[in-house]
Amino acid sequence: MRHFVGIDENGMGPRLGPLIVTSVLAEASSDAGAKLVASRPSQAGRAIAKRIGDSKKLVGFDDSALGEAWARAIAARAGVTATTPAELIAAIGLDAEGTLRALCPSHHVDLCWAHDGEAFVADDKAVRTCAQDLERLEAKGVRIVRTRVAVLCTRRLNEGVARGLSRFDLDLHTMERLTLDARDAAGGEVHALCGKVGGFDFYPARFGPLSGRLHTTIVEGRARSEYQLPGVGRMAFVRDGDDTHLIIGLASLVGKWARDHFMRRVVRFHREGGAELPDASGYHDPVTARFIAASAIVRKNRRVEAACFEREALYTGPSSKRSTSSAPKPKKRPKEPTTEPLRPRPQEEA
Repeated sequence: MRHFVGIDENGMGPRLGPLIVTSVLAEASSDAGAKLVASRPSQAGRAIAKRIGDSKKLVGFDDSALGEAWARAIAARAGVTATTPAELIAAIGLDAEGTLRALCPSHHVDLCWAHDGEAFVADDKAVRTCAQDLERLEAKGVRIVRTRVAVLCTRRLNEGVARGLSRFDLDLHTMERLTLDARDAAGGEVHALCGKVGGFDFYPARFGPLSGRLHTTIVEGRARSEYQLPGVGRMAFVRDGDDTHLIIGLASLVGKWARDHFMRRVVRFHREGGAELPDASGYHDPVTARFIAASAIVRKNRRVEAACFEREALYTGPSSKRSTSSAPKPKKRPKEPTTEPLRPRPQEEA
């Protein structure tokens, strides 16, 4: 048996809401299964291809029922019984809710964590269809084992900025944590297939949890960067991975649901303050801009701390004052032997 883990992020560039990084662990029982995991969803069949892929192409904002159906089907297959979204998030979360809430100011912890009245939106038929797809994949040599969702709230992202870490660094470090978590669950080395992070081509100098480990560079370039790490396995970063790799696309869809769900909580919190507010995506769009302006009085009255509401960018102040379209420029790769201890991550922004 070989183990693969697909990892992708949702919410890299918004002004509001969390960055979500999601993993899906799979077990390949054959060479055909191992090939399928890293193939386009279409290789699994036309029907499955309609339900796995780049979440940005398959569903729009606040239309995340498909991702929810996948999350529920995968969790049920792993023996998890969840009757509400809050129970599902608690079951598949990488971190315990108490750990995530630790940074929340007590007077507005409900900004991200109030869940009264929440209900699933995917119907039972959609969940059954995804469960049947999981059975089809297993018949082809791919058993989906479980999913994990890591939540990086706005405050955690802003605290990272204060430490000199960009959102790209935090995304990468969370992918590393999810890889190590998958390795522990698998009981041995895994092949991690991750979406590319920002504009990075060369990753080891930016590692966090994996820094200090030996590595062998397999390939580094625009399309793919891949490394062998003894005791961990392989870790590949693939351009457009959610579109070209089935296991990454599945992670993207689950993460899309989680990101939208947390954003709905943010909107609901502000509406409870008495304001008539639109359903904001949190991204750089006119609706989100209107939401930010119209909710100002609510934030003042409910004493919402700025660090919990809107993201900041490294060295440049509030995210609304800069463009998020440009990724950090990769550093010129230093000359180094193929295998060596990893160097500490540079402190300055790439």
